[in-house]
Amino acid sequence: MNFEFEGNLKKLKAVWYENNEVVMIDQRMLPEKVEFYRAKNSQDIAYSIKEMVVRGAPAIGIAAAWGLAMAKSNHEDMDAATKLIGSTRPTAFDLFKAIKFMISNNFTVEAARRYSQEITNRCRKIGEYGDNLIPHKAKILTHCNAGALAVTEWGTALAPIRIAAHNGKDIFVFVDETRPRLQGSKLTAWELQNEGISHAVIADNAAGHFMHTKQVDLAIVGADRITASGDFANKIGTYEKAVVAHENDVPFFVAAPASTFDFSLNSGDDIPIEERGEEEVLSIAGKRIAPEKSRAMNPAFDVTPAKYVTAFITEYGIFKPNELKSLKSMIQKDMFMRED
Repeated sequence: MNFEFEGNLKKLKAVWYENNEVVMIDQRMLPEKVEFYRAKNSQDIAYSIKEMVVRGAPAIGIAAAWGLAMAKSNHEDMDAATKLIGSTRPTAFDLFKAIKFMISNNFTVEAARRYSQEITNRCRKIGEYGDNLIPHKAKILTHCNAGALAVTEWGTALAPIRIAAHNGKDIFVFVDETRPRLQGSKLTAWELQNEGISHAVIADNAAGHFMHTKQVDLAIVGADRITASGDFANKIGTYEKAVVAHENDVPFFVAAPASTFDFSLNSGDDIPIEERGEEEVLSIAGKRIAPEKSRAMNPAFDVTPAKYVTAFITEYGIFKPNELKSLKSMIQKDMFMRED
């Protein structure tokens, strides 16, 4: 296991740089076994992102930053390496934020190290702000995986949960399985188990039942891209959870660092939605579960309108959708995050 400790609080490193290689936990292998993928060039990085060796918008950005630094050290064609890595997953805005940052900083190892550490530290702050929203004995719903695997060391949606548990709050987490790749049951449950946080995996279509029967106090999810209006893209199925939460008066929070906010887009309708292969829907663990002649459609993300969001949990604090102009102003004053 690749845990580090800060006091008594576990920190899981999911992506790092070592001996001119980018090393990452191979998330395709979890929870059955822990294996490490070693990327030696930009082609390996592109493969790891496209094939979901590494996933979660901030972690994708961190992997891309390290990958571009490695490519520069290898004397690769940097235009080609940048284009290849940038073509892997269109929805996750952190990917493009990281690429712009590395271009502006000449693709150096020091720039990648700074990018990785900045995102990590900012997600720690998300956890600290989000902890204030979690009461003692809270029952929390989350969807997909937005933990340390998705953002090395802390996570986004799981950061408040981890810090709340560390602070002695008796909490329970409903973990949506998150079809078709089962990131909830495979990854989020694995992280919570290793943290000793009480939880149960539920079928995706069971969340409404638990909200309607007043067993959920709040929901926290991550995001892959957030627009200026507060519409946001996250793993497919998030929209349904937000609507049902709204119908049942369950607060619905979105946890994300500034690197996930795309203020160039005003509407969720403008977010590109990645379409993945139909085999992910038609099979589980390599076993066909649908008739041989059946086809599938597989959007990886959906868009949730801002009206269903209670607030966004960021490293700058907590903002309602109608307060995002204030957040944008803070980001523009932030030397690390602003784009000149």
